[in-house]
Amino acid sequence: MSDSQAAPAAGSLFGEGSLPFDIGWQKLMMWVFIITDALLFAGLLVSYGVVRVASPVWPDQNVAFDMNYITLMTFTLIASSWSMVCAVSASNAGNKKHVSTFLWLTIFGGVSFLGMQVYEWSHFIHEGARLTSNPWGVAHFSASFFVITGFHGMHVTTGVIILLIVAIRSAKGKATAIGVENAGLYWHFVDLVWVFVFALFYLV
Repeated sequence: MSDSQAAPAAGSLFGEGSLPFDIGWQKLMMWVFIITDALLFAGLLVSYGVVRVASPVWPDQNVAFDMNYITLMTFTLIASSWSMVCAVSASNAGNKKHVSTFLWLTIFGGVSFLGMQVYEWSHFIHEGARLTSNPWGVAHFSASFFVITGFHGMHVTTGVIILLIVAIRSAKGKATAIGVENAGLYWHFVDLVWVFVFALFYLV
């Protein structure tokens, strides 16, 4: 069998003749960014874990936070991930009207999450929490909260801005399927990071 016959056969194993690394540079760069950013978040969470283990005592999260409220925040962000999946699916199907609808729903979820986070921060600060001190006795507790949730909040804000740009481009008929998909990759990454923050900082 000749090489020209073998190549299509090999490519067909991955569906429609696509090889596993045959992706555009835009998606490749997005994956590179996500991987490097994931390592940064991992470093923050590991550092938090080391500080917590090294501390002889640690405040009870149920005392410092309203866990029902934090759960609502988490649900809101996860729900926005679902609408983002719908936006990507609609984009791949060429349904521009549904793309815009689901993008705006995702933006609404992101803005709602940020609004709830602002309220959480203001309540936490009102209770006396600062970067170097807090009423619960362990200075690293509030410092970890501000650094980890603040860094994640910056990512959510960036994601909302990206989605706004994509939504406006979609309304003008200029958004591409790969552009919507890349925005979706970033948004899913932000949501996934929050799941780890929620589990490791608020629950454990």
